[in-house]
Amino acid sequence: RGAGRCAAGFAPRPITYRTIDFRSNEFRGLEGGDRFEPEEANPMIGYRGALRYMREPDLFRLELAAIRRVWDEGHTNFHVMIPFVRTPRELVAAREAVAAAGLLDEPDFELWVMAEVPSALFHLPRYAELGIAGISIGSNDLTQLMLGADRDSELVAAVFDERDEAVAEYLRLLIPRARELGLRTSICGQAPSVHPSYAELLVRAGIDAISVNIDAVDRARRLVAAAERRVLLEAARE
Repeated sequence: RGAGRCAAGFAPRPITYRTIDFRSNEFRGLEGGDRFEPEEANPMIGYRGALRYMREPDLFRLELAAIRRVWDEGHTNFHVMIPFVRTPRELVAAREAVAAAGLLDEPDFELWVMAEVPSALFHLPRYAELGIAGISIGSNDLTQLMLGADRDSELVAAVFDERDEAVAEYLRLLIPRARELGLRTSICGQAPSVHPSYAELLVRAGIDAISVNIDAVDRARRLVAAAERRVLLEAARE
């Protein structure tokens, strides 16, 4: 019901729903979860995302059935994004489940992928072949995987920096490559609304959309608008 209300409230603008990406420690924290979930040393890079959908398809099918109901109620602006995709094999399995729910038969339906694992850059051509509409960069997970810094650990907190040049260069490669393949690009995370230089990096790379928390929308708009003005002025001078 909540998903339907959200879709109706924003219609005809698109809503992109990221499917469940609980880590094993988060599932263990639920009542009775410790009886079913493994205890992992590093759940951040463990049993989560699209891999879990392959191993436990019933959970994913249940979620897709709810999304199918949203579409059956006439909310054709409600789309799906698959999280933490490591390999094309995982996306193939997730796509098959989405197809089985009848969502790919809908002409307006869009399937997106979270690009938070660095391998996404190299798998983009295959992802495009599988018919995704776009990618959304998960800047928090991407940064920790690029820098090898667990963002949940206070011991390495100082290493975690979304503005690190390695992360920035990766974005300069990923976003244009996605656009070359006809994929739209967006980013999830607070960095664009906090750091002006980060917003400018994304604008220069050609990002299509930025997703931030509701309390950061106004600031993000100002930063992006300022970056776009600088880029346009530079182009005019040239």
